Amino acid sequence: MSLFTALSAQAEITRIPLSNGTVAVEVTPDIGGRVVSVGLVDQPNFLRVGAAVVSEPNPAVTPNANNIAYFGHETWVGPQSQWWVHQLVNPARAAAKAVWPPDPFLILAKNTLQEKTPQRVIMQSPNSPVSGVAMQKTFALVDGKPNQIRVDVTAQNIRDSSVAWDIWFNTRVPHTTNVYVPVASMNDVRVEHFTDATYGQLEHNFSEGLFALENFSPVTHQGRKGKIFIQPEQGWLAAFRDQQLLLIQFPLQPKNAIHPEQGQIELYQEFLNANPDEGLLELEVHAPYKTLKPDESMSATETWTLLPYSGEQTPAAQRAFLRGLGVINAVD
Repeated sequence: MSLFTALSAQAEITRIPLSNGTVAVEVTPDIGGRVVSVGLVDQPNFLRVGAAVVSEPNPAVTPNANNIAYFGHETWVGPQSQWWVHQLVNPARAAAKAVWPPDPFLILAKNTLQEKTPQRVIMQSPNSPVSGVAMQKTFALVDGKPNQIRVDVTAQNIRDSSVAWDIWFNTRVPHTTNVYVPVASMNDVRVEHFTDATYGQLEHNFSEGLFALENFSPVTHQGRKGKIFIQPEQGWLAAFRDQQLLLIQFPLQPKNAIHPEQGQIELYQEFLNANPDEGLLELEVHAPYKTLKPDESMSATETWTLLPYSGEQTPAAQRAFLRGLGVINAVD
C-alpha cells in the first residue's frame, strides 16, 4: 500500500447504513456520533453535510478544541449560555461565559458502538468533563412504519454533584429548505436578526396557524442571518426540500418546561448569495430543562417521517400538502 493510499484510507469516518427499502440512513459513531445522511431511497441526502466529514475525520478532542463544521444531525445540551460555566478544564472559557463552541467531548469525540443491526444502532459518548454528562444515542427504523426513523437520546450525569441541562437536537439542512411550524400566534415567536453590513434580516410569515421562513422574497443584502425561537402549538415541524418532505415530531412541552433562554423549536438560518452551497438552516428541538442528581438520567426523542413530494415548490402548494396530510394523524 502506498503512503497516499494509506492516508486516503485513514481519511474516512465509519458509516453505518440503515435501510428498509423506503428510507436510507447513514450514522457514524465518529465525529461526535451523528447522522450524516437521511432520505428516501433513490433520493438525495436531505441533510447539509460539511466537507470536514472527509477532510477532518479524526479531530483532536480537548477542552480547547473548537467547533468543526461537520453538520448533519447532532445532539447538544442547553442552555447555550451555560455551556462553559460549569467546568474547570478550560478556565478562560468559563471566565468568559463562552457561548461557543459546543462541548467538544459531545460533538467531536468518537462514540462506542453498543449495538449494530440492520434496523438499529446504539452508541455511547465518552464522559464529558465540560458538560458533566455522557450521552447514549439510538437511531432506529420503525417497525411497520417504513417511512419513519426514531432518534432517542439519554443523557446521564457522570459527576458527584448535580447538573442542569436540556437535550438539544440539531438537524442541519440547506438554507433553501422550506420549513413550517404550527403556532397559535406570533406572540409565541421571537425573532433575532443578526444584521450587519453583510447580512440582512430574516424574512418570515404567519398564515393559517403556520409560521414559515420566507425563502422566496428578494434578498436586499448579501445574505441573511438570524435565529427564531418558537413555542409550537403542536409537536412537529415540516421541512420541504426538492422532492421530499421531512416531518420531525416530538412530545409537545409546556412553555415552562423549556429553559427561558431557548424555544422548544429554534430555527437558525445563515447564507450568502455569493456562496449559496455554503448556506445553512438548523432545525432545532429542545427537550425539558432538568436538574440531574449524580448518576441520574433524562431522555428525549424525535421521530422523523420522510415522504415523497411532487408538488410545486411554492408556499401555497406546500401548505396545501400539509393540510391534505392532516400532518400528525397521517403519520402517527
